[in-house]
This record gives sequence, structure tokens and C-alpha cells, in this order.
Amino acid sequence: MGNRFIAKRYRDSVRTAMGDTDSKSRLYDDVINFSLGDPDLITDDYIIENAFLDAKAGHTKYTDFRGDKELIDEICRFYDEEYDIKLPDNEVFISASGCIAMYLVLEAIIDDGDEVLMQAPYFTPYEQQIKLARGVPVELPTYEEDDFQIDTKTLEKHINDKTKAIIVNSPSNPTGSVLTIENMEEILKTAIEHDLVIISDEIYTAYSFERKFVPFLSLEGAKERTITINSFSKNFIMTGWRIGNIIAEEEIIETIQKINENVVFTAPSVSQRAAIHALRNRRNIQPKIIEEYRERMFYAAKRVNGIKNMHVIYPPKGSFYLFINIKDTGLTSKDVTEKLFEEAHILMIPGNGFGKCGEGYVRMACTKDVKTMKIAFDRIERMSIFGKKDE
Repeated sequence: MGNRFIAKRYRDSVRTAMGDTDSKSRLYDDVINFSLGDPDLITDDYIIENAFLDAKAGHTKYTDFRGDKELIDEICRFYDEEYDIKLPDNEVFISASGCIAMYLVLEAIIDDGDEVLMQAPYFTPYEQQIKLARGVPVELPTYEEDDFQIDTKTLEKHINDKTKAIIVNSPSNPTGSVLTIENMEEILKTAIEHDLVIISDEIYTAYSFERKFVPFLSLEGAKERTITINSFSKNFIMTGWRIGNIIAEEEIIETIQKINENVVFTAPSVSQRAAIHALRNRRNIQPKIIEEYRERMFYAAKRVNGIKNMHVIYPPKGSFYLFINIKDTGLTSKDVTEKLFEEAHILMIPGNGFGKCGEGYVRMACTKDVKTMKIAFDRIERMSIFGKKDE
């Protein structure tokens, strides 16, 4: 960057791994885009229609600074009904998206130079969000051979007197892994020993395929040091509504509120109304969404494992992403994604965009229907570096 008015801290900044996918998707008429985690489905009609009625009824103004009281009450009711967790309403904050939620959390707890461990491969914005809060991001690698669980010995090695927090993400973007309860308990034990904050990014809770999702704060002894980030974007196909929430101890919520008043003031009122209707009607809305993405994930994983020089963990554990191992090609993640695009007109994200330990993988977002995925995998099988495995 050559403009002298740009802040020095941004002059050498780079775009995320997703940054150029939009422009590339327009280069060919037949591009199949598996790059971004933006579902192809749209928000359920019930949510849209009732949010519209609420807007017509006057819900177009600022809400309370912590969020619409009805939505906060609905979130508390949800945790009680789904997880038997009793949340005081002063421990819930409504944010303008999960991404804003993560920034607000980091800004609230990080002092200059504090280190934050990121479960890696990690959601690409984490690194820059930590830096925005003047912290130091530290990659905590996980590996396919361990089912992408967090090894506590590796965790211990990455902790020092500057370490303040660890970000965990389960079900994971990008790996699709789900932390076992045993692994969560081990992480918690280590966090207690070193007095760390656990920031639990729980964006894909609806897409836990092997077992019902277990919130980190539900573990015994976790509540006082766990900050939970939720979003309606993926669980209710509401990416464009930009609405999420934070659960934390009261003083942390109060601090987050003060910061947010200088960032976006309050979350969008109409989006908050939509979130109320989503939660109240989740048992009618979510099952068909979950089943659709389950079908896609299992279909895509089977197709991947039927192609030479690529494989993925089977069965899929969660989220709607596959983290596909392409090491047998002998090429880098970037090389493979370029070949996929140039030869098959398919967009995926190179795995090293999610951390160093992501090299040798590509991420596929299963945000296209099975019919479209079949076309894509048929194209991949015709590529010289891949091909169909022998029966």
C-alpha cells in the first residue's frame, strides 16, 4: 500500500484466504463455488414474514444496549430447555454477528501483548481480530491423525506467562471436527491450572452429527472462565441478518456493552426480532436444514474418498465443511486449489489459509445441493492429478 494516510499497522496486512474468491467466481460461467460458508438456502419464510411484521409494528429503532429483552429471555429459555443451563439475563449480550462478538470479547479481555492460543486449523479472521485487540495470536496445531482433537501436551508447551486465553471452535470451521467431552475436560483442566480464559466459538451447534452438542460452559468448573460466542448465521441460515450473542460473567458482559456502544451502538433491531422467531420455532425450522446438510456432507465425503490422491475423515463429525487431505498429490494446497479452478472450474480454499498446520489440505464448503456436487466431483475425477479410485 502506498497511500501515506493508511495506518502503519495495516500497510502490510493481507486479505484472508476467502478474500479473492468472489472475483474468481465470475471468471467462468460454470464455476461451482465451494469456497465460502454462505449457505445456498435462504432464511425460513416464517422468520422473514414475522420479522417483517415486527418491523411494520415499529421494531425499527435502537434496542436496549444489551439487546432486545425478549431475545435475551428467549436465549436463556433455549439454554434451559436444550442443555438444562440456567442463565441469568445479565450474562447475555446480543451482538451484530458472531464476528463482531469475537472482536468485542477479545477487546474486553486482552491487554497489550497478551497471547491468545487459536485451535488450528482456525477460522481465518481470528488472527487479525486478536491483533486488532493488540494481542498476539499463537497457533495451537491439531492434526488429522488425532481427529483434530487438542493434545494437552501440545497445549502446555504453548502456554507461557503472557498467555491469556484459548479459542476453541467445535464443531470446527474448517475441519468439521467435534471436540470430545473428554478432550474438553482436559482443556478445561489445563485452563484452570494456568488461569486461562476459554473462548468457545459455538457457531455450528446444530450440525453435530454424532451426538447432541455439548456447550463448553456446561462442564463442571467451566462457567467462570468460559466466554461463549453464538450466531444465528449458520444454525438458522441467517448470514445476512448479522446477529449473534455472547454469554459470559456479568462484569465481562458489562465491559463488552461499553465497548459496543462505541462500535455499533446496538445490534440491528429487525434482525433481533428475526432471531426471536427463529428460536421460538426452531423445532419446526431446523430439522429439515440439518438433514439437508447432513446428506450433503456424507455424500461429499464418500465421493472424496473414492478419488485418487485425496481423502477425508469418515464419517463427517460436524459443521458443513470437509477438510480434504491432498498430500498424496505432492502439490501444495495453493497449487491444488489453482488446478481445481483452472481445470475443473471449482473453487475451494487452500488449507494453509487456516494456519500452518492446514498445509496439505483444501476446505470444501458443502453449500451446494447433491446434484451440483455430483457434477463437481465428476469433473474432479477427470483431472490428471486425481481420477477415480479402482473398484
